[in-house]
Amino acid sequence: MKIYTRTGDEGKTSIIGGRVDKDDVRVEAYGTVDEVNGFVGQAIVELSERHSHHFIDLIEDLEKIQHELFDCGGDLANISSKHDMKLEKASITYLEGRIDEFIEEAPALERFILPGGSKPSSTIHIARTITRRAERHVVTLMKESEELTTVPMKYLNRLSDYFFALARVINFRLDVKDVEYARSAKVFRGGKRKGE
Repeated sequence: MKIYTRTGDEGKTSIIGGRVDKDDVRVEAYGTVDEVNGFVGQAIVELSERHSHHFIDLIEDLEKIQHELFDCGGDLANISSKHDMKLEKASITYLEGRIDEFIEEAPALERFILPGGSKPSSTIHIARTITRRAERHVVTLMKESEELTTVPMKYLNRLSDYFFALARVINFRLDVKDVEYARSAKVFRGGKRKGE
């Protein structure tokens, strides 16, 4: 089986229910979700190469998230009324539960932190920032596409929060301190930002 088709050589690509330009906002959205998935895969490998028994629950989470990201990308690539959406609200609820658990596990947060500390934590921070970019693309897409549900946008919003909390837990389990932003005032109380 050949993986190249030459059908995209003119700058168009196929989505569920039609074809669009490769720089269409819909393609930007699901393409960025695919970027997130790539870094999640890298984080899984990095965690597996370490003391993986410390990270079994996190690896299972990330493998679950990879499938959800694939579902999310498929939903964003869908302009056909004949296909049901795959990403479910239950995935958002699960992320919220895990975020709460991570906040309890990691040390109390008082100041802004920078991406870093350990390699897998840094990789998760990359996934977090790309997730925010994906979310921005989905917000733009939502303004143009009435058929798109709000589930992908809400999922990505929650996922970026999950990645932030996860990056801190990874450092904590590795006995590595988070890198605090040097000029940060104390902006968090009890793990939450003031005013939130």
